[in-house]
Amino acid sequence: MTALAQGLVERLAVVEKIICPTPVIQLTNNHIDLFTKLEYLNGIGSIKDRPALWTLKRAIERGEIESQTTIIESSSGNFACAIATLAKMLEINFIPVIDPNISPLYESWLRSQCDRVIKVENHDDTGGFLKSRLCKVQQLKSEISDSYWPNQYGNPDCMEAHYHLTGEEIWQSISSIDYVFLGVSSAGTIAGVSQRLKEHNANIRIVAVDVEGSVIFRHSLYKRWISGLGSSIIPPLLKHALIDEVVLVSEVETIAGCHELLEKYGLFVGGSSGSAYSAIKQYFAKLNQRTRPRVLFLCCDRGNAYLNNIFNRRWVEWRVNATDNA
Repeated sequence: MTALAQGLVERLAVVEKIICPTPVIQLTNNHIDLFTKLEYLNGIGSIKDRPALWTLKRAIERGEIESQTTIIESSSGNFACAIATLAKMLEINFIPVIDPNISPLYESWLRSQCDRVIKVENHDDTGGFLKSRLCKVQQLKSEISDSYWPNQYGNPDCMEAHYHLTGEEIWQSISSIDYVFLGVSSAGTIAGVSQRLKEHNANIRIVAVDVEGSVIFRHSLYKRWISGLGSSIIPPLLKHALIDEVVLVSEVETIAGCHELLEKYGLFVGGSSGSAYSAIKQYFAKLNQRTRPRVLFLCCDRGNAYLNNIFNRRWVEWRVNATDNA
């Protein structure tokens, strides 16, 4: 092993220590035993810390990433921020590919951590930017000979991170569980967690949560204003997920869920958390159960990146009025 490679391995051993188990807490509820796993307590600040670290670790072990490698990835926020921090700790170059919908907080963070940030401005054929970002990633890969693309939508390493870490932590924390509600975007979380939990107990029901305007479960595609949930493509990792049911929520319900989590439980969390919480309320309002089911969802990130929309009173009023007038 060269001195450069040895140095990278040594830095990796230090970096790995930032990922530790996150707590599961119980929330007061009149109808169900409700639990949430606080994934925003990961070192860099979101559930994406896990696949970011796992993916880089596996790539380094396989020799796909070396000290001179440039990492290139498309991300709307959390995954890019996690990669940026880890890459800096590992002393590896990283180029994030973002778009105008990114939170100003995330963009500022990436520009502070990365020498080069690519922001695509052209809409793709869906009216969004995801396909444009992915196209730019491929262009950069062709231009930079020693490059690595983590590919959070299709890399099995992302799924395995949640299989070995998130899913197993859930089981160790609360093995007696009836339902798990999981938001879907890149699908790595729901694929890994569902496989792990179903291995332990096939009767656990996995409920996928998607947002209106997303095509993941072949619903109609239209403009979405809140990042972090849904997608304009069907992520390849979705085929590995063991899903029992799907609940679709509106962005207005996402907003309401985030505000209720803050006002009722003191949880300042982002859009995917609010969506999952709203899906749970919607689901059990229609279900007649004889016993109190035990239900878990994830608080994936903090609400800081949503101060310009979900937690902005004027924006919320505009979004609600836009829905009413649609």
